[in-house]
Amino acid sequence: MEILKTLGLFTATALAEIIGCYLPYLWLKEGKSIWLLLPAAISLGIFVWLLTLHPQAAGRVYAAYGGVYICVALMWLWVIDAVRPTVTDWIGVLICLAGAMVIMYGRQLVR
Repeated sequence: MEILKTLGLFTATALAEIIGCYLPYLWLKEGKSIWLLLPAAISLGIFVWLLTLHPQAAGRVYAAYGGVYICVALMWLWVIDAVRPTVTDWIGVLICLAGAMVIMYGRQLVR
């Protein structure tokens, strides 16, 4: 159950970061309203706050979060950008998620 809770927290953290970066992208690259910067700043603030909720040491959280971020970014690519990830994209995600699990929970197995 702890693994699912951690994965859910990482997923929410990744979504907050992606949204916080995607909205300025829309303003800069797509000519959308500058007002998108306001929800972007709020989203990035939520991202930082969510990072503080993780029970592990900050460096471990950042390292493991990277694997989950990659997975969420590929889902974003598929759902928002309408670009279907390739088989090798999914293989890479599985490798990254396995690495994230080892970083977060591996030391419990080695004791």
